[in-house]
Amino acid sequence: MAGSQPAGDRRATVGSGTSPTSAGGPAPGRWPRPAYPAWPRLLAGWQYGVVRGGKWPQLSPLAAGVALRGLHHPGYNTRWAKIILPRLISKGNSPDSPVAVTIFFGANDSALKDENPKQHVPLAEYAENLSSMVRYLRSAGVPGSRLVLIAPPPLCEDAWEQECRLQGSKLNRLNSVVGEYAGACVQVARDCGIDVLDLWTLMQEDTQDFSAYLSDGLHLSPKGNEFLFSHLWPLIEKKVSSLPLLLPYWRDVAEAKPELSLLGDGDH
Repeated sequence: MAGSQPAGDRRATVGSGTSPTSAGGPAPGRWPRPAYPAWPRLLAGWQYGVVRGGKWPQLSPLAAGVALRGLHHPGYNTRWAKIILPRLISKGNSPDSPVAVTIFFGANDSALKDENPKQHVPLAEYAENLSSMVRYLRSAGVPGSRLVLIAPPPLCEDAWEQECRLQGSKLNRLNSVVGEYAGACVQVARDCGIDVLDLWTLMQEDTQDFSAYLSDGLHLSPKGNEFLFSHLWPLIEKKVSSLPLLLPYWRDVAEAKPELSLLGDGDH
């Protein structure tokens, strides 16, 4: 967390991101007093690409001040996620109620049924599963203003086909089909009145070559992680920027008796 950074460095990292600054974030040293949200307020995210390999891009102090609850389930689809969601976020007034939840599914659901029946989820069921998870989270006390749906990124078919062949199988996904699932994700978000990040569309804007965003045609590369973060962080920042402070900025800690600052109300 941010507290482990050198005294003069206001950058902070989670994992082993290699970029010197977060894409889309302020340059180092331009942050005023970082706002560290109260510890029980957690950021929960379901992502298969953002934390792939344990790496996150550089985070701003505000982002690092939010505890990251990594609900990273590679290979899962919405059918399975809907089942386990109550085990991860329970109903009731919990002190660790998340301030933001990202739901990032679609790349596995959109697998072709004939080639990958285990992961495949029909389009209509996929949309209903997303809606069901949103309804559950709301019933668990997480308002829609704290939710972000993330549509799957596009598929680079040539690269992914090579990966499939190495595993002794045929191409089991098509970019056009992934696009249908991305469109369904966007529609669910609109119907539910919540934020959505349409990676499938963003990464293909102006017919740009998106292959560099993917490590193997399917999973995000470091550049893809940076792209996702640059678009996701503005949505998350709106949700966490108003949180109350729990700990004081390091310059405000009383030098002679730090316990006055660290064990008090944070205003010393």
